[in-house]
Amino acid sequence: MGQVTIYLEKDIEQKMVDAAKSAHLSKSKWIAKLIQDKVANEWPQSVAELAGSWEDFPTIGEIRHDGGKDLDREGL
Repeated sequence: MGQVTIYLEKDIEQKMVDAAKSAHLSKSKWIAKLIQDKVANEWPQSVAELAGSWEDFPTIGEIRHDGGKDLDREGL
């Protein structure tokens, strides 16, 4: 496992300490989780759970139905 040293200004460090404490994590684990979330290639589970949660959300066909007509391109 790699190690990283960072330098923080006092006020930023205190905010990080408070956030880690409220998440019940060590500072190291809190920072590691933050980095992991930032480099993740998948949507978070909380976003995936939103799928289908809007009953009145229009389908793609309904959205495109009244899309209008494309304009003609300008001649060259």
